[in-house]
Amino acid sequence: MAGYQPPFSITPGIINRVIEVGELLGRWAAHAEQASPMLRKENRIRTIQASLAIEHNSLSTGQVSAIMDGKRVLAPAKDIQEVRNAILAYESMSSWRSNQRKDLLAAHRLLMTGLVDAPGVLRSADVGVYRERKLIHMAPPASQVPRLIEDLLC
Repeated sequence: MAGYQPPFSITPGIINRVIEVGELLGRWAAHAEQASPMLRKENRIRTIQASLAIEHNSLSTGQVSAIMDGKRVLAPAKDIQEVRNAILAYESMSSWRSNQRKDLLAAHRLLMTGLVDAPGVLRSADVGVYRERKLIHMAPPASQVPRLIEDLLC
């Protein structure tokens, strides 16, 4: 399967959206440099909570804030671990280069420690996403992951 095709087409509309996102990120980065430390912390809390909520993490912004402050939180251990990992990743992010495989794997290691068996390494097995025992998405074969990562980072 050397010629893997994702299950979508890259259209001019998609390219325009990517450009818009890039422009918004640039504006946000410029404002973030000027923000007060309290505002930066609040933004980080909201970002961590929202990013993890997409993956069904149940913690609120208040609970994320408490974990950041070193307080105990009553919640599923997996959800707490995800927040702790995200906090560590945010603290390390400024040292990473977006086009370096070793930095991508370092981010994966931080984000997935305590959650998967082999954090920080490319997967070696094929995987799929199932809903009610029905396959709804088959990821590219594990044999293609190194090439796809290199394509992504170039």
